[in-house]
Amino acid sequence: MSSLPRAAAGELLGSAGLAAVVVGSGIAAQRLSPTDIGLQLFENAIATALGLAVLILVFATVSGSHFNPVVTLVDITLHRRSWFTAAVYLPAQVLGCIAGAVLANVMFAAPAVAWSTTDRSDWPHLLSEVVATAGLILLIFALVRTGRSNSAAPAVGAYIGAAYFFTSSTSFANPAITIGRMFTDTFAGIAPTSALPFIGAQLVGAALGFAAIRVLFPVAAPEPATARD
Repeated sequence: MSSLPRAAAGELLGSAGLAAVVVGSGIAAQRLSPTDIGLQLFENAIATALGLAVLILVFATVSGSHFNPVVTLVDITLHRRSWFTAAVYLPAQVLGCIAGAVLANVMFAAPAVAWSTTDRSDWPHLLSEVVATAGLILLIFALVRTGRSNSAAPAVGAYIGAAYFFTSSTSFANPAITIGRMFTDTFAGIAPTSALPFIGAQLVGAALGFAAIRVLFPVAAPEPATARD
């Protein structure tokens, strides 16, 4: 298998794994702690933080472990990669997140597809998505551009775990996972009517993160070759 198809497969599987972790741990948290929303959020957050770190480690040398359209778009823009990469990665990420959400539903004997009814489209939630996404982009590319990519797995996992609590939106920070979470009417779900505003807020956050990287880290350290180069 040539490098780009292999990278696309990595993005598909990694994104599916991420959605399965997020949605599955959300369902488990609801069932294990039905009367304690704070404990539910903690259980969902710690599982997501640990699972995301593991997935980044597994797929880093295959695809770069983006699992997130805004990470792919910023990576292409900052590092002058081919836009064909986006045409391959973005569909894989979205399809992977949908598949992972459906898989999580089935694993917990819930309907395979159940449109979420959880409205998240108020201004505090959207502001939180701007902040969460800008912070994620700043973290990832600060590490990449200073030659510390090997620290990305624990750092990104820790950031997302913390952002579950310091943002009112619980830090989706990812258009693909936002789409995937529409397919589950459980703890981690988001109503389809809220998804487009969330994605818009994430794109704004990505642009702010990109601007911060250009100011703070204008020169990139040499990167090792990866499967997607």
